[in-house]
Amino acid sequence: MPDWVRTAYSEYIKRLPREITVHLLEIKPEKRVSGKQTGQLLFAECQRIRAALPPDCRIVVLDERGQQWTTARFAHVITQWTTDGGAIAFVIGGADGLHDDIKRTASEMIALSKLTLPHGLVRVLLAEQLYRAISIIKGHPYHRA
Repeated sequence: MPDWVRTAYSEYIKRLPREITVHLLEIKPEKRVSGKQTGQLLFAECQRIRAALPPDCRIVVLDERGQQWTTARFAHVITQWTTDGGAIAFVIGGADGLHDDIKRTASEMIALSKLTLPHGLVRVLLAEQLYRAISIIKGHPYHRA
């Protein structure tokens, strides 16, 4: 990822309260080799994603075809998820998206926008929205609705 992505992502994650732990796991994209179809590449990436996910975690896929929520709704859902317990894994696809298998097994499929966004930018936007949602939950004035 470019430096600006790492810097912006880190800025929002470090603002989160100490009781919230975030682990960033990057899965190396499948190498494009001659003869392999996009579906094959996505399936191989899907297998590596599954292997990296914590057991019994809630999988939340980010996809432009997912549900669009307001930040207030996102904060409400995060409250529900944390009450239910367990790890939450937000999965961001690469340039070709995600394999349908990971989408089918996801608890939720959400969209930060109907626009197609580069995955580095999605990482930053997700980190900011997590911080904003937690700010709403904690009553911090960062979010002004």
